[in-house]
Amino acid sequence: MSTTNSLTGPFEAIVFDMDGTLTDTEHVWDVVRRGLAEQDGLAWPVESTTAMMGMSTAEWSRHLTEVVGIKGSPEQAARRTIDGMVEHYRTGVRLLPDARESVRRMAELMPVGIASSSPAVLIEAGIQALGIGDVVRQYVSTEQVPRGKPAPDGYLRCAELLGADPARCLAVEDSSNGIRSALAAGMTTIAVPPHFHPPSDELLARCTVIDSLEELTADLVRGLAG
Repeated sequence: MSTTNSLTGPFEAIVFDMDGTLTDTEHVWDVVRRGLAEQDGLAWPVESTTAMMGMSTAEWSRHLTEVVGIKGSPEQAARRTIDGMVEHYRTGVRLLPDARESVRRMAELMPVGIASSSPAVLIEAGIQALGIGDVVRQYVSTEQVPRGKPAPDGYLRCAELLGADPARCLAVEDSSNGIRSALAAGMTTIAVPPHFHPPSDELLARCTVIDSLEELTADLVRGLAG
């Protein structure tokens, strides 16, 4: 584990990403979107997988229609995609190791929020699947802000709702665009790199990198705050 970000004084809040950080769903988005392209007889542009990671619904739905070539309007592409994701959630959401426990550990130290690129209906489903509704103070979907990740809007809005200074917030992320978003918001960023399209070493060097959420402990937070 490497730690390069630090902050003097206590943290005021911690904000988690959801897909790929708490729930093992980042790759499911890719599966669903590729399925739409296949249904429409389209080849999948390889670069679209990483390009859409972290985008807001409005952004990735436009990408699907304008770049991938999915039939219909962006709104129709968004609905088809979200319906596919809802179906996956109904069959059971796979939680990442120690996801529920790590959120609860952090909630004992400071207010907890979630800033996700998922639409609100899927954030709510994820919170329910994790069983953390009693400790998550606020959540923000990038549908609710002008720009999705890698812009900082979602993290900044979540900090605002939590009544916290972004510069005194921790963020927990997995994807490249998510990390860029949290860093752009001025948050001390903890990265849990995934096997699915992991961030570059250069980007990870700007974060505190942990191998799993089991390492997200009070001692780690105290070390960063010190």
